[in-house]
Amino acid sequence: MDLRAHPRKVTSSSLRPGTSRVPLNNGRQGILAVPDGKVSGLVVALHGAGGQPAGAVRLFDQVVDRVGLVILAPASTGTTWAMLRPGPAPDPDTPALDTALDRLFQAHPFDPARVAIAGFSDGASYALSLGLANGNLFPKVVAFSPGFEAADRHQGRPAFFITHGTRDEVLPISRTGRRLVPALRQNGYDVINQEFDGGHGVPRELVVEAADWIVQ
Repeated sequence: MDLRAHPRKVTSSSLRPGTSRVPLNNGRQGILAVPDGKVSGLVVALHGAGGQPAGAVRLFDQVVDRVGLVILAPASTGTTWAMLRPGPAPDPDTPALDTALDRLFQAHPFDPARVAIAGFSDGASYALSLGLANGNLFPKVVAFSPGFEAADRHQGRPAFFITHGTRDEVLPISRTGRRLVPALRQNGYDVINQEFDGGHGVPRELVVEAADWIVQ
């Protein structure tokens, strides 16, 4: 799950405000959402199992313009991200994201300190895995209701913003968040952990808090 370093030599932006489709080399299409005003940062937003890029973009709806975040939402080849599926089958999703990021970094001089990866449910598990393995690329990782992490290496020292509902019946917090957070902290990572009284979802106020954290 290695991603390229993506050297950032571009000094001016060719991004245009609005939402557009992004062809991916896994045969799918992602979505790129660019705010109307000044760009402050970038979030790779990963949908959950059975989800679509539009859902990942909607998660940050109304927040992107307020804080100036560009959202890149890729699509998984199958019903969930290939890296999370067991077995020896190749992973077409991570290379597709890598190529999409390469094009995006050639289009805008993003602040390296404000590049984040985020996801919900399976997307959160994928975000944790990619963030741990590519911490030099993603210094901030947001995981809304993650299930696990499957990083094949640890790189850099990313910081984490994790949320989970105490009444989550899909990914019960006792088997997921309350194991993941202590393990990350024991390995020396900075973790903001927000538990809330609710099920398998993301409270709006925690999305706002996560977006503010990304650009601070």
